[in-house]
Amino acid sequence: MTKEIKALSVHLLTATGAVFAMLAMLAAADEKWSLMFLWLVVAFAVDGADGPLARKYDVNTNAPRFDGNLLDMIIDYITYTFIPAFALFKSGLLPGWTGWVAIILITFASAMYFCDRGMKTKDNSFAGFPGCWNMVVLVLFATEPNFWFSLALVSVLAVGMFLPLKFVHPVRTERWRAVSLPMCFAWTFFAGWAAWVDFHPESWAHWGLVVTSIYLLCAGIAQQIIPARQS
Repeated sequence: MTKEIKALSVHLLTATGAVFAMLAMLAAADEKWSLMFLWLVVAFAVDGADGPLARKYDVNTNAPRFDGNLLDMIIDYITYTFIPAFALFKSGLLPGWTGWVAIILITFASAMYFCDRGMKTKDNSFAGFPGCWNMVVLVLFATEPNFWFSLALVSVLAVGMFLPLKFVHPVRTERWRAVSLPMCFAWTFFAGWAAWVDFHPESWAHWGLVVTSIYLLCAGIAQQIIPARQS
């Protein structure tokens, strides 16, 4: 297999995210929330794998016809933002006007964030909350907190997208990667298991989701507070 074919294969892998997004949207339209999240977890796994592969096979050089970054952003907006916002609204977790506020905040803020040229820091972390609403909404489905808490969380994170706060990229942020990457793998496993058991309230996966989510949400901010060791 030539390097050009390998590079093109990475683009094709990324594009499968659009298929999984459509399958998730069809499930959401039928209010089959567990099935929707299972497809979103699959899309999340693909998104985690295609980046390292794109760098390994140098897609910009070996398959330059297709813009992998643009393709990734399009699919990410659908799977990370649009479908989760729809699910949050239609599920009734945020009733009445609170649902409208949430979907407007999520979709509008994310549209601006996804085109922000300064979304990455020098250490390849994210500058501001990176719009991972698929993760946030899945945890809300699993834990079903009070709707005021959910609305407050959505509001804080929407504002947090544009604050000088750092959020780790589990693959590309080198500092604490030995912890961050396993935490991301664990989150993916717990998310898939929680959706598989239809978010059963007694599922142990919910605790795993909470613990891993807190780490992934706070690790970058902790790095800003805790100075790195000088080698």
